[in-house]
Amino acid sequence: MKIFKFGGASVKDASSVLNVAEIINLYTDDLVVVVSAMGKTTNLMEELVDSYLQENKEELTQIYKNLYNLHYEIVADLGLTEDTDFITLFENKFDELEQKINSDPSDNKNYTYDQIVSFGEVISSIIISGFLNFISLENCWFDARKIIRTDNKYRAASINWNKTQLLISKHIGSFVKNNKNRSIVITQGFIGHTDTKQTTTLGREGSDFSASIFAWCLDADDVTIWKDVPGMLNADPKYFNNCVKLDKISFKEAIELSYYGASVIHPKTIKPLQNKTIPLFVKSFKNPKEDGTIIQESGINDSKIPSYIFKQNQTLISFVPRDFSFIDEQSLKDLFTFFSEKDIKINLMQNTAISFSICIDEDEEKLEAIILKFKQKYIVKYNQKLELLTIRHYNPKVVAQLTESKTVLAQQNSRQTARFVLENNNY
Repeated sequence: MKIFKFGGASVKDASSVLNVAEIINLYTDDLVVVVSAMGKTTNLMEELVDSYLQENKEELTQIYKNLYNLHYEIVADLGLTEDTDFITLFENKFDELEQKINSDPSDNKNYTYDQIVSFGEVISSIIISGFLNFISLENCWFDARKIIRTDNKYRAASINWNKTQLLISKHIGSFVKNNKNRSIVITQGFIGHTDTKQTTTLGREGSDFSASIFAWCLDADDVTIWKDVPGMLNADPKYFNNCVKLDKISFKEAIELSYYGASVIHPKTIKPLQNKTIPLFVKSFKNPKEDGTIIQESGINDSKIPSYIFKQNQTLISFVPRDFSFIDEQSLKDLFTFFSEKDIKINLMQNTAISFSICIDEDEEKLEAIILKFKQKYIVKYNQKLELLTIRHYNPKVVAQLTESKTVLAQQNSRQTARFVLENNNY
């Protein structure tokens, strides 16, 4: 059995759905196909949530119509308007969404978000399943809101692995086992449910994670994430020229790259696969017959090509005790307790005897909260509009090239990783 995951860019319109069908047709294996919302649908769904919470009825109605029209156009282009059973199902799902936005919103905004935004994945998967059946690629549609069990931390739910494995084995596992022909399962990424049957989401870009959940629970042979890039590149082509594809890297290297901000693989995706040594392929849906990247156990290839991860819009904040006392364990405890309470993610940290510095994503509200909290005890200094560069498997030549004409405000080197907080002198 193989697990395929198709993201929003790969199912953004009718021609993209046709391409997905062609990719599925290239394989004869049993498949579990995990799909995201179509194109930029999640952004529209988030706008719908905002209007719903603000009780802006006119805007809410217009966004709903835009969502309906966007999906109906794809349905029409695929020729599915002639399939009365499909159209009934399609209309029913939009009726469910309409009922949600016509009810009174919950006081829990994250709960409301999950109940509404999740429809993007549900509707996308129904269209793809319907089209595959329409062209005689028989498949079975499963609702991830009934088989992936989570806690009730809405918008960032954690998986109940034991219960999820039981549910996936009971439903999908049994279906595949009892199906005498090749099995194709269509389901959704990003979404799950609580033990009280409330919908949850796994965080933005959580569909990759969903694919690894299904793989772990079903002991799949491998997972393929279909992207608009030829595989994992050693740098983001938006920032670097002459990027190189990484043909083979280890699970450990992929986790490191994800941790430092590489955007191809969701950070939570790798660990379940590593635990069961299930290979992960990153391949191009534009050129599906090309090899792509394989992520697996062996690290023999990890250090052959340096990788560069570039994060813009960074803020460097430094804390210096006003009484020149040491930054000791209690001081760090106070700082980190506050960071945790305010959900402040630290991208880099550095300390000396009498100073402590952190690099975070730019956020004026969080910066103001930090200054307000600590200005009595510390001199709080900060620099904005910075860049954070991480180089895996660095060498002096690469470091010189990438930091040229920039001021280094902070630097950390380990055996395999060099990190720099940079001020672009062109600002």
